[in-house]
Amino acid sequence: MELIIQKFGGTSVATKESRIAVVKKIAKALKEGEHPIVIVSAMGRLGAPYATDTLLEFVRSNAGDIEERECDLLLSCGEIISAVTMATLLNKHGIKAKAFTGGQAGIITNDDFTQADLIHAEPKQLLDCVAEGFIPVVAGFQGATEDGQVTTIGRGGSDTTASMLGSSVGAKRIEIFTDVDGVMTGDPRVCDRVHIIPAISYNEVFQMADSGAKVIHPRAVEYAMRANIPLVIKNTFTEAEGTFIVQTVPQITTDQYLQEHHHKIVSSVAHRVNRVQYTIEDSIFNEIDLLDKVARASVSIDLINIFPTMKVFTIDGAKQEKLETLLDKYNYKYTKVTNCAKVTLIGERMTGIPGVIARAIKTLTKLNVNILQTADSLTTIAVLIPEGDLSKVICALHEEFNI
Repeated sequence: MELIIQKFGGTSVATKESRIAVVKKIAKALKEGEHPIVIVSAMGRLGAPYATDTLLEFVRSNAGDIEERECDLLLSCGEIISAVTMATLLNKHGIKAKAFTGGQAGIITNDDFTQADLIHAEPKQLLDCVAEGFIPVVAGFQGATEDGQVTTIGRGGSDTTASMLGSSVGAKRIEIFTDVDGVMTGDPRVCDRVHIIPAISYNEVFQMADSGAKVIHPRAVEYAMRANIPLVIKNTFTEAEGTFIVQTVPQITTDQYLQEHHHKIVSSVAHRVNRVQYTIEDSIFNEIDLLDKVARASVSIDLINIFPTMKVFTIDGAKQEKLETLLDKYNYKYTKVTNCAKVTLIGERMTGIPGVIARAIKTLTKLNVNILQTADSLTTIAVLIPEGDLSKVICALHEEFNI
């Protein structure tokens, strides 16, 4: 019997009906001769009784600020409740199961509470559980230090838990179940032309996540990519095939699909909003000195262009006050443009293909969109535009590149 990883997000375990859907997915895998190791997130989002944000709000409103060590103890509770609930439900339906905390599952981290880094996995208890014919149900998003302190591994941690455990047990594949049918070519809330991508490479989905698409945490992609284990993004509530994420798309697509889609040089369009663009004009400006100051202030620079007499870069609008306090302190003269959006074209096939950025710029020019800044790499092309033009830009780029 081959091992697979099945990770179920918060919406998948939030209600009685959704949890029954989870049981059916696990039962189906068993029927097909596979043995799942199940990872679960906390139940639902803010407002749900056991959601992580609900637990945080409860303690803060009743007791005040929480120390980081105690915060991790609290944050781990939501996933543990989910794991116990799902293990109990599986047993009720005749599927033998046992619940595990992240630490019990062998996930070892450092002691950077609330944002712990994974060190390694020691999944002996899980493998023993499998050998005894049980389904392990593991609380995601958490681990433990070498001396047993409970830690959490930040947002997207359950995806990362799934990938790390998949790598450590040599799983056949890692299935990430959510409430959508797969990875989409863009945000459906912004453009109605987007659709499900049947297959995409690790690198492309990593670029999507890094460029703002809410698909899967980049750390989860990294673990799967290192071990060369396929990731599959699927819907708990439908029978859709989902999106396969692999080293190269031909590994899991048919010849017909490749013939139909080989000409597509752009696979998706991702975006980030609330960008602020800064321009500093000063012939005696020391860009290295400023960049060091910005880094020490924990302000991350996104797009950046450096010229002899002008430096242009963008940041997240949430860091605007912090950056301007620094610029004013050291008497840097600057202008800014607020309410910007960064739109990124992503596609491995654009490497070495001339004219891609020219087509993108021509498309935006036809729309009378003001292009504030551009950047490109081997597999991405990014443009900074006014946020108000975001929807029509993403839809137009879908049409231009036949995404």
